[in-house]
Amino acid sequence: MSRAYNFSPGPAMLPEPVLRQAQATMLEFGDCGASILEISHRGPEFIKVAQQAEADLRTLLSIPDDYAVIFTAGGATTVQALLPLNFAAPGQPCDYVVSGHWGKTALKQAAHCVDARTAASSEAGGFRDVPARADWQLSPDAAYVHVTANETIHGVEWRGIPEAGNAPLIADFSSSIASEPLDIAKFGAIYAGAQKNLGPVGISVLIVRRDLLERSGQPRAPIFDYAAQARAESMLNTPPSWNWYVLGLTVKWMLDEGGVAEFARRSARKAALLYAAIDGSGGYYRNEVAPGARSRMNVPFFLHDPALDKLFLDAAKQAGLVALKGHRVLGGMRASLYNAMPEAGVQALVDFMREFQQAHG
Repeated sequence: MSRAYNFSPGPAMLPEPVLRQAQATMLEFGDCGASILEISHRGPEFIKVAQQAEADLRTLLSIPDDYAVIFTAGGATTVQALLPLNFAAPGQPCDYVVSGHWGKTALKQAAHCVDARTAASSEAGGFRDVPARADWQLSPDAAYVHVTANETIHGVEWRGIPEAGNAPLIADFSSSIASEPLDIAKFGAIYAGAQKNLGPVGISVLIVRRDLLERSGQPRAPIFDYAAQARAESMLNTPPSWNWYVLGLTVKWMLDEGGVAEFARRSARKAALLYAAIDGSGGYYRNEVAPGARSRMNVPFFLHDPALDKLFLDAAKQAGLVALKGHRVLGGMRASLYNAMPEAGVQALVDFMREFQQAHG
């Protein structure tokens, strides 16, 4: 069976070299006589894996020394629920700039324990653009300001996130991390679920300025305390060791491929190729996001006649192009162009779209 081009928004495709390396070590890891799935997370073999993954991630993202790296079980939504518990005092407001579905989710996760305020939102316009900085209504005493760097469902991406004022800026980079150079020093913290650009589902990364870890936050169980997790090197309890291992392989692959500068070039080429096909179709396909906010990672698009959607998806699958169905919130199609998606895959999609239009125009 040949592998298809997988445009899934997450869990997303992984680099084939990473999958093959993980496969080769599934039964026996190194000379320890057991699978990486079976060895102790506190043993020297896995400690080396964990330390190397962090070192490589620091190199890949140019993470400053005054930032801690915490590997957490679960996805970005779990992190969203824990941010206010760790970084906001009781009764202190937190500001959220909402540019899509996942920005709304972040706000919802925080609202159970803090005064989570919508500082700005582009929902009235259907989340087709990011909220203009002039429209942000920031609280003078906010614990932090939260933004979603890239909206996976609505296909909206910040191209340069504005300054947040006096409060630290926290950003969800789940679907765009490691796709271009990023000045982490501009943020109090960034976080990402791994299952789009960094590795498999089930593990996330939180990169947080160390002084924020000194905040008292709110009453919480020790397992939910990020300062405690940082002191324990992300091993306060048994971590998702297999996921951590595959994340480390993925990060090393990205370094070997040329790092974030190279992936920025690839992302620009892939996105330009697909948007050109959509815009040049004479209205047969359309993308409704404001051009200046179009995502490089997630490209939603619609056929001129929704009655053709199923035929398009079935034919695409037959052509080896899978997971193109749009999210239920929007419908239509969506192509996710994460780092593991080769340009050849996008070219195959563009060729298919042209052939489908010719056959069913």
